[in-house]
Amino acid sequence: MKIRNAFLCIILVVGLVKTNYAQQNRAQNSVIFADVPDMSIIRVNDIYYMSSTTMHMNPGVPIMKSNDLVNWKIVNYVYQTLEDDNDKLNLDNGKNDYGRGSWASSLRYHNGIYYVSTFSGTTGKTYIFSTKNIEKGPWKRTVLNDSYHDHTIFFDDDGKVYMVWGAGKLQIIELNSDLSDVKKETQKVLIENASAPAGNNIMLQSEGSQLFKVKGKYYLFNITWPKEGMRTVIIHRADRISGPWEGKIGLQDLGVAQGGLIDTPDGKWFSYLFKDSGGVGRIPYLVPVQWKEGWPILGENGKVPEYLDLPASRGLIPGIVNSDDFNRKKGDKELPLDWQWNHNPDNSLWSVKERKGYLRLKTGQIDSSFVQARNTLTQRTFGPECAAATVLEVSKMKEGDLAGISLLQKEYGLLAVKVENGAKKLVMIDAVKGNPREVESIPLTQDKVYFKATCDFKEKADTGRFFYSLDGKKWISIGNDIKLPYTIPHFMGYRFGLFNYATKNKGGYVDFDYFNIEGQTQK
Repeated sequence: MKIRNAFLCIILVVGLVKTNYAQQNRAQNSVIFADVPDMSIIRVNDIYYMSSTTMHMNPGVPIMKSNDLVNWKIVNYVYQTLEDDNDKLNLDNGKNDYGRGSWASSLRYHNGIYYVSTFSGTTGKTYIFSTKNIEKGPWKRTVLNDSYHDHTIFFDDDGKVYMVWGAGKLQIIELNSDLSDVKKETQKVLIENASAPAGNNIMLQSEGSQLFKVKGKYYLFNITWPKEGMRTVIIHRADRISGPWEGKIGLQDLGVAQGGLIDTPDGKWFSYLFKDSGGVGRIPYLVPVQWKEGWPILGENGKVPEYLDLPASRGLIPGIVNSDDFNRKKGDKELPLDWQWNHNPDNSLWSVKERKGYLRLKTGQIDSSFVQARNTLTQRTFGPECAAATVLEVSKMKEGDLAGISLLQKEYGLLAVKVENGAKKLVMIDAVKGNPREVESIPLTQDKVYFKATCDFKEKADTGRFFYSLDGKKWISIGNDIKLPYTIPHFMGYRFGLFNYATKNKGGYVDFDYFNIEGQTQK
């Protein structure tokens, strides 16, 4: 009996080892544990490209590249600034554009040309960018003088080009073949109530349109949100683009919704979607798709699987976030693509060339608060845990200046060197409900100091913490843990930020020696 039990234990252990090994070599949902919402994905031969929303960050509308749908790398942006002469986008005159800027983009490839379109509630316009080289550009820019909410561009087999957009009541309009303008006379209602398959008690009307054609049938993906329910995928299909359309619930699990369809070179199908995941932001998921009776069936028995028949993630570093020593060789970009500015930057007030191996941030205006400060340089935070460290040289700061590291959202936290009454001190500030308060301050008697910010997103813990060091070896906690709630006014996951702003005198500057990212990037 003992021998038999021992043999059974060995079989069980071997089975567990095999299971763990198999899981370690498969992709795990979510496929990206960071803020990459409103994805639009295409496949060109065996390469995938994805666009996403970054709203008030610049450069804007990132283009990411993958060979396997799991491991992604930022390879380009669609624009450097959406518009230059705009107080909201420039953080001028007390105005800002948090949570707006540009929203959900549509990425398409047709006759050798890549198209990315996006819309802006800030400007009331729709922007269409096109290029033959999606990784390098240049981009041609076309502006339509209407803002087409959550639209999808669609190239039909007969040469016609359409745009579908709206919320609840979905509309369609035809574009010129070169996408230079819309044909106003073709505008009509496509689906009167696209939320109907989810019932009548709806909190968020059906939006986020993405239109596809598979084997001669049209498939329209949307998201809706029933009251006291969860974010839900709605799918409509039709034999003709004009309809009639029939719809049903495509997926209702974990709140994973909004996206579309993508196939692999070997014939597999997936739906790319995302989930609201607290302070880290809106994070991408993939669910397998099977075709039955002309419908795409999402998930496994209607559920989002934890593991996928795709290669395992190698992590987000260096494809989506990365460290930077600010050393630049000839031909290097001044800022790698991992970085984005909060709103439009003032390019006269920053440099990686004035002092070799350093990022210099200069003050050029008087700012009323951190969230109104120009030239905060950001990268995504990510889960389940992450940290960013930097070192500042602060001898050239002026009275009233604040410079340091932040966790940026409406309810932000920051650790800064502050010059007050001719002396420097370390200050930790949090902004519960958007109201900043100085939690702790410590005198600083040297001109070089090390800062670190940490985030914990495990099981939506959504907490942050700040540390400082006077020698780069011993880290000391300062202030309190801060909560990292996702707020609609900013509509974005928390960002690490490097900043320097003036409250009294212009013309000071600080030098950042490096920015080091640390973290476990898989669950």
